[in-house]
Amino acid sequence: MSTPSDRSRLGALILGVPLGFLGAHRFYAGKIGTGILWFCTGGAFLVGWIVDVVRILDGSFEDAEGRKLSRWVNDEAMSGVIPGRLAGEMREEIEQLRAEVEDLNERVDFTERLLTGPRPQDPREMGPLGS
Repeated sequence: MSTPSDRSRLGALILGVPLGFLGAHRFYAGKIGTGILWFCTGGAFLVGWIVDVVRILDGSFEDAEGRKLSRWVNDEAMSGVIPGRLAGEMREEIEQLRAEVEDLNERVDFTERLLTGPRPQDPREMGPLGS
């Protein structure tokens, strides 16, 4: 398997959908020649533009060096956004929240069972202390 491109699929898609008929995504991928062709022909008469967007979405679009734009986000660009320690803390908080939501879900289910269960109609059937 060849190495993936250092350019992201998301970047190509963001440029390709609104400006693909002008070849913006091809310029981004380093394909200057076909970028100029797309610019002059309206994305090779819009057919090439549609094909390119589909290829970007399925991960088969390649940059000028023949490497596929397979990653949605460039790892180097995201490395400074969420440092490893912070990502670990976020994971822990997410797990805590998930456990709390599961506990609340169990309580709601229990309450629903109590509220929808059969109720005695005759007060004499309720037993001592109205229970």
